[in-house]
Amino acid sequence: MKSLQERMQEAINLFHSGGYLRHNTRRQEHLNSLRLPIQGKSVLEVGAGIGDHSTFFIDRGCDITITEVREENLEIIRQRFPHLSTMKLDMENPPDFNGVQYDIVYCYGLLYHVEDPKVSLDYLAKCCKGLLLLETCVSSDLDSEVNTVTEADDQTQAYSRIGCRPTRFMLWKYLKSLFPYVYLTKTQPAHEEFPLNWESPDLSHLTRAVFVASQTKLDNDMLSDELLMQQTLEL
Repeated sequence: MKSLQERMQEAINLFHSGGYLRHNTRRQEHLNSLRLPIQGKSVLEVGAGIGDHSTFFIDRGCDITITEVREENLEIIRQRFPHLSTMKLDMENPPDFNGVQYDIVYCYGLLYHVEDPKVSLDYLAKCCKGLLLLETCVSSDLDSEVNTVTEADDQTQAYSRIGCRPTRFMLWKYLKSLFPYVYLTKTQPAHEEFPLNWESPDLSHLTRAVFVASQTKLDNDMLSDELLMQQTLEL
């Protein structure tokens, strides 16, 4: 059995590969372009990996709680950010809601690593008193399928090794059952996994979308209250 230190080094090698670093940069650039009210908010980050997204909120003066399911990833986060609140959170089997809510719930790159996204979304909605920021791999089909898949056994993939590729329509419909306002971003990050034309026959096997769900109506021209088939590139 590998030691904790060995597993930590494996995680760092995976998350800090060139492809991951580029992907994270494009997503953070896009999030910043949305002009959402983030400064100084309380944030729950779920599925944080080793904390490479956390600094986006730290740099904006947010009160952030960072969560992750794997102990080796959590230990890296604790070493990187020793003064921040961290906790183990299994989004396959979330705990009973404890009444604590956050202005922002940040769920980037996690939802497709669980078997049942509805269980996770139910919990996240309870924790959210403002915005849910959701980025995930999706299927482009126009149905309500969850589409479970088997994933690799490493620190970046599904904890149970069973993930999903829910359709955009399924997520859109389910988010609307949980939040009064649901939006799709009009733009996509400048990365090949984020399609601009959802009707194209040449979509990648990994296709991603960004959703914003809100407890209050947002007057933001970067967001659409329709499930767009055409999006533009974030520049």
